[in-house]
Amino acid sequence: MKRSIPRPIEAFLEMIAAERGAAKNTLDAYARDLADYAAELARAGKMPQNAATGDIRAYLSKVVGRGLKPASSARRLSAIRQFHRFLVADGRRSDDPALIVEAPRSGRRLPKTLSVAEVGHLLAVSKEGLDVDARPAPERLRALRTACLLELLYATGLRVSELVTLPSSAAQTEQPFIHIRGKGGRERLVPLPREARRTISAYRAFQKKTDAGRAPGPWLFPAESASGHLTRQAFARDLKACAAAAGIAASRISPHVLRHAFASHLLQNGADLRVVQELLGHADISTTQIYTHVLDERMKAMVRDLHPLGGE
Repeated sequence: MKRSIPRPIEAFLEMIAAERGAAKNTLDAYARDLADYAAELARAGKMPQNAATGDIRAYLSKVVGRGLKPASSARRLSAIRQFHRFLVADGRRSDDPALIVEAPRSGRRLPKTLSVAEVGHLLAVSKEGLDVDARPAPERLRALRTACLLELLYATGLRVSELVTLPSSAAQTEQPFIHIRGKGGRERLVPLPREARRTISAYRAFQKKTDAGRAPGPWLFPAESASGHLTRQAFARDLKACAAAAGIAASRISPHVLRHAFASHLLQNGADLRVVQELLGHADISTTQIYTHVLDERMKAMVRDLHPLGGE
């Protein structure tokens, strides 16, 4: 039986759909989490409009008791916080009871990533032998494609689904960015470094030479698949093979790990969290906050290195 959603939650969902362009899966997740929260409040004779900080803490304790993982509990608290901010902004209540509620900390899993040196070595290994003319053309094209995918992924932080579905028109001009249509149809411009543009050009040139006489297709990375483009699974397999050649364990690498590396390395070098949010295509800053551990370390280093009392 489908659980009914209280009107304030419906209004909140309408707001994030209209103002943030939230995708259907995101809206469904918010709806499930907030409906569960409202139902628990109702059992205690409360509504979101009159819930207190203690009610929110009691609810989070109960969901943890049900076996919800810390990451899921933190996601649920994020939804509750945003909902209560909306209630205040919409004039449905005058205070925010979620403001001082802390997210679950125990067992927090940090995103897997690679060091700058490891990514540099991985990219270097992916480019080995690309200029060897004696190499069979199909093998050389596949190697060029893998190198291009790796360079693009680390240079832009694209989702793997966005990467493998890049149109053939992507990055054909000298403009230093590419246009991405991401989750929920949201569009963004992502800067494309010069080295990545060079790698794409080399891949395109050899692809054109290999496919001479064929009409160009709609995809930058075409493949013999139902969709006509390289699948996520095929790319993940090629990535792991390249990582093995670079001495990186298969358990430590995936397309998403390179997306994490992109974000983590930007933050380590001083990028603003909001900028990284925009580059990653996150609809909400709470999603990007998995990287706050990087900011924590950066702030500690700044105090240690720049504050008069911060020396060893």
